[in-house]
Amino acid sequence: MRIIRDYQFVDPEDRGASVAIGNFDGVHRGHISVIDIARQAGLKLDAPLGIVTFYPHPREYFAPDAPSFRLMSPLARSTRLEKNGVERLYELNFNTALSSLTAREFAEQVVVEGLGLKHVVVGADFCFGKGRSGNAKDLVAFGQELGFGVTIAELLENQGDLVSSTNIRDALEEGRPRDAAAMLGHWHRIEGEVIGGEQRGRELGFPTTNMSVDGLHQPKHGVYAVLVDVQDGPHQGSYHGAASLGVRPMFGENQANLETFIFDFSGDLYGATLSIAFVDYLRPELKFDGLDALITQMDADCAQARDILNAL
Repeated sequence: MRIIRDYQFVDPEDRGASVAIGNFDGVHRGHISVIDIARQAGLKLDAPLGIVTFYPHPREYFAPDAPSFRLMSPLARSTRLEKNGVERLYELNFNTALSSLTAREFAEQVVVEGLGLKHVVVGADFCFGKGRSGNAKDLVAFGQELGFGVTIAELLENQGDLVSSTNIRDALEEGRPRDAAAMLGHWHRIEGEVIGGEQRGRELGFPTTNMSVDGLHQPKHGVYAVLVDVQDGPHQGSYHGAASLGVRPMFGENQANLETFIFDFSGDLYGATLSIAFVDYLRPELKFDGLDALITQMDADCAQARDILNAL
């Protein structure tokens, strides 16, 4: 997959794609349905499959101090898009110039002159241009005038609920990772590099990997049964585990992170990239009377997590 970040400087081989446009946070089932429509249009037009998205996310650009909301990092997003067959990722720099374009200017300067797109697929709720002034029907009109095809994809529902990044965030905030997974079409994952910790888990007999959750929407704090993919290094592979997401009230710390105990594992993972999939929420964070009570609870957590994961 080729990544293009500036619509004004595009190689000829990267022009002329059939694309889906959106932010694709989480790459959920609704996103996949839109991507599939773009894929089918591309096959008819002999055009590569592409995605047009933005970095930073417009919400981050206009409200940089607002709470983190992203379900995945840009790297995790690009990895999942590539797994779904995307050949061109137009991850456009969202800046003052781009955000100032009117809806018509976006269609003329980005879609036609910049990227030379043959076909564009958007969701029914799509808005674009300065002040979100343009909508999906406007894009259809611009396409007819300027010479590119447009398909408006109907919004997808899951058991009566709209499949959306907002509803997925709500499910995760409420400790319902399986409901989130039903909308995503895959387990919700946090991916990142293993960083140094306080070594407390090792001292308690539960050596854990530590990962930062900065910049990401945080699921409900507590303990989870998780699937662990070590993506690189000598221990590359898939494992089961139990993870604690939160601020570790037992030790009076406030910076949230993700600590994962990998079952039946021995080895050094510092610097490795891990992908942690949230399967079931076990319990909230608790403050125990002492270390013995904490260890007893951790034993119970791991036993429960093993049973859940072995049943998958």
